[in-house]
Amino acid sequence: MASIKIAGTVNDSVVDGEGYRFTIFTQGCPHDCIGCHNPQTHDFDGGRVEDTEDILKVVLDNPLLQGVTFSGGEPFCQPGPLADLARRLHEHHLDVWCYTGYTMDQLLQGTPQQLELLKELDVLVDGPYQEWKRDISLSFRGSSNQRIIDVQESLRKNQIILYDV
Repeated sequence: MASIKIAGTVNDSVVDGEGYRFTIFTQGCPHDCIGCHNPQTHDFDGGRVEDTEDILKVVLDNPLLQGVTFSGGEPFCQPGPLADLARRLHEHHLDVWCYTGYTMDQLLQGTPQQLELLKELDVLVDGPYQEWKRDISLSFRGSSNQRIIDVQESLRKNQIILYDV
């Protein structure tokens, strides 16, 4: 496995995707969204380094989890180790959600490593947080411009397919 820089983790989250989830808050974000929920994750020099193998062991020790959510910070700034972790999580029948300030269209034009991570995701919540579009009635997203995308179905059909929540 590999190392990633994280701001922290949350076990048994119910707000970062469907079911009980283990959420990994990556460290470092280039977006600087006004009103961001996690501004402490923006500094690329902050956080701590964790081995993805150690994170996987903690996840697998919790039998209640439906999956893992990559949040941030910006997960697509560390795509290689997260893609590998996502593959390992799928081997254990856990789903993987990811929050990103990029749009799916931007990621499809991204680096090979970003595409690798995208292909390993089940659900992507895309787009920057836009404070002026904040809507607390929305499930699993903060602003109305953000989409919840079924990544695998979207890649199969070569079009954006929204996830039904």
